[in-house]
Amino acid sequence: MKNVLSTFTLIIIMLTSANAQTPKAELAELIAQDWAFRMQEYPAFAASLGYESDRTKFAEVSVAAHERRADFWRDILKKLTTIDYEALDSAARVNYDMFKFMLEDDVAQVEYQSYLIPWNSDSGFHTTFAFAANDFNLNSVASYEQYIGRLRGFKKYVDDHITLMRLGIKKGMTLPKIILEDFEKGMDAYISENPEESYFYIPFERMDNIDERQRARLRKEGQLAINQSVTPAYQALSDFIKNEYRPQARTTIGAVHFPNGKDYYQQRIEYYTTLDISMEEVYQVGLEEVARIRKGMEEIIAEVGFEGTFEEFIHFLRTDPQFYCDTPECLLKEASYIAKRIDGRLPRVFGKLPSLPYGVEPVPDEIAPRYTTGRYVPGSYANHKSGTYWVNTYDLKNRPLYNLPALTLHEAVPGHHLQIALAEELKDLPDFRQHTYLSSYGEGWALYSEWLGQELGIYQTPYEEFGRLTYEMWRACRLVVDVGLHAKGWTRKQAVDFLASNTALSLHNVNTEIDRYIGWPGQAVSYKVGELKIREFRYTAEQELGDKFDVREFHYMILKNGSIPLFTLERIMNQWIESQKKR
Repeated sequence: MKNVLSTFTLIIIMLTSANAQTPKAELAELIAQDWAFRMQEYPAFAASLGYESDRTKFAEVSVAAHERRADFWRDILKKLTTIDYEALDSAARVNYDMFKFMLEDDVAQVEYQSYLIPWNSDSGFHTTFAFAANDFNLNSVASYEQYIGRLRGFKKYVDDHITLMRLGIKKGMTLPKIILEDFEKGMDAYISENPEESYFYIPFERMDNIDERQRARLRKEGQLAINQSVTPAYQALSDFIKNEYRPQARTTIGAVHFPNGKDYYQQRIEYYTTLDISMEEVYQVGLEEVARIRKGMEEIIAEVGFEGTFEEFIHFLRTDPQFYCDTPECLLKEASYIAKRIDGRLPRVFGKLPSLPYGVEPVPDEIAPRYTTGRYVPGSYANHKSGTYWVNTYDLKNRPLYNLPALTLHEAVPGHHLQIALAEELKDLPDFRQHTYLSSYGEGWALYSEWLGQELGIYQTPYEEFGRLTYEMWRACRLVVDVGLHAKGWTRKQAVDFLASNTALSLHNVNTEIDRYIGWPGQAVSYKVGELKIREFRYTAEQELGDKFDVREFHYMILKNGSIPLFTLERIMNQWIESQKKR
């Protein structure tokens, strides 16, 4: 186990003795101070990383706690401005860029009070807790006691969030009422009269390495914790949503309707894209991409000889049984086969692959109805977990097979698993960089990976190629829809109609996605913007280098620093191109 304060002290001693007062040392000292602060402020997160920390504790979520953290970060930012950036080497400049970018966003989120909305349409603090057992290596009496302690503390954690959300109601900072229908079902799934039937009791059913007497005691304490804390907490949340939150939630949709909403939404755009780009620019790029991709989709419709309109072809894709599985096992097997086929072709375009494996599993039943089509759940050797490619098997008539290759390329390899697992192997990075994920980089890479699937020969039929285009169209539509909803006064129906008429996504997925964009301003634009920048880097490198261009080396350069802002990545790629020219 790591000790936060002793580790911090050791770092400072080493820096002071070896590199006293150099700009690089000053930067490293500020980064170390901030990391030590975060490990104290977020004990469960610290424990999950191997630090000596109380796993039973939750981070404080009061207004005072948020303001106290912001004051600390403002002070760090003030000190950061005194460092001579030009005197830093290239690696330290990447650290500086990333550190400053993240600190500025941390402060902005407190100033805009976004913490008053601690959830979105499908996730939040309540779903994060649902996977609490994953934070514990449950193989000893002590680990089970810590898990029980976490369960006991959940009721207060929920009460504190309800206090925040009541303040949010007063300030007009809530999720829109239009996406809150049946929202309480996400809480009701975790309410059980019998604690032994609770989702949170599952770890107590597998205690083979615990002696029988201790096993009986721990199970009894676990049942009490579920009965006295977990179930009442989820019941309180469910009642709060039905009786207070939904009735008083805002009737507007756009983020611009928050206090200082226009500035807030622009800040979200800049954070999620990591670029100096306006919401209007995002909107216009979206319209251009929609027109370009639509042309490619119509060419495939002509190729397969379909006689009918674009809308009729989409209806055909959504309803013809040949494109759907009858059982969850069928869908999981198809996804697994595609994943292994991609695995076998990766060395063609990658010179370095991660050592951590990944598996394919269904989205958990408790969250599947409101959950997206698929997602990647990171693993780690430290926590004895492989990466997991989640495939949503709920409502199979809305899970078309022609989309599955693009989904697998995105969520598994060479998308999220490959990128995130490789990043975990970058042991020379500061801790904060190893545990930070920037959407424009990560999601941009994953969408680029869908495009790369053409080069790898993964799309085997025109319908699968159409599925790739409909996924690309989906992300292009996001640029239009997100800005439309949050800045241009679009209704939910306008957004649904736009996405449904331009993609082959099932109507269930269309509605789920629109609710997600409404509840998570700005995040949806990161995918397409990130992909376009990475493809721009590749096009520039191919044009500038000609025969010297090596795609495996190009991918290595994109991935070698882990998740970083696109403005930093652009500088790195330009420097790499110049160095290759001179080689």
